[in-house]
Amino acid sequence: MLITDLNMEEFEEGLKKTRTIVLPFGSVEEHGRHLPLGTDTLQMYEIAKLAAQRRPLFVAPPVFYGLCRSTREHPGTVSIRGQTLRALLLDLLESYHRQGLRNFLVLSGHAGGTHIAYLIDAAEEFLERVEGVKIAVASILDLLREGALDLLETPRDSHAGEFETSLMLHFFPDLVKGTSPEEYPAFPKPILVRHKRRFWPGGVWGDPSKASAEKGKMFAERLAKVICGLATKIESMEEI
Repeated sequence: MLITDLNMEEFEEGLKKTRTIVLPFGSVEEHGRHLPLGTDTLQMYEIAKLAAQRRPLFVAPPVFYGLCRSTREHPGTVSIRGQTLRALLLDLLESYHRQGLRNFLVLSGHAGGTHIAYLIDAAEEFLERVEGVKIAVASILDLLREGALDLLETPRDSHAGEFETSLMLHFFPDLVKGTSPEEYPAFPKPILVRHKRRFWPGGVWGDPSKASAEKGKMFAERLAKVICGLATKIESMEEI
């Protein structure tokens, strides 16, 4: 059930079937020369919709903006502050809770470490102060590791490589413009760097040449299955 498509009565009826909602997050961020800036958000929303076709689930409108640090110098990346992201998730959780939702799957197509940390921090605060709710927070890479890692040929694939390019070739082939060279960033951790693009010039982390629409379909189906399993698990759990 897509929140954007429901009227009041349909929303009320939906609450009789489930109290679980997926909140898809993403980003406006470079994805090499070949993928659109909205890749993270578009693919997460499509996978969430696929999961909702398989079991009762509400799916919230996606949040297109996230915290992007490693790619902030690349053309097209638009980032928000972590505090803004945190506050936004808290507001959404509170409002959906007021509307009767009790189980929250916060799933992000953008897997940046700091981005995910702010989402977890907001979810932890909400969990601590609101009784009777259950929350999960996961990135799309967490879902991949849970249910589809065996399909991946590129061991270090992460961003705009085999996995994401395959998903976009499946869901939005018209938005994929050729390919980009294989690339892996070389940040001098734990040293922080101001000019991040010097260490990651092409904006790819993986090998897009190994992508295919057929793989994308398999990735999407596997990840949708993981979401359904997560929804079933969180619904059946005692509050902890």
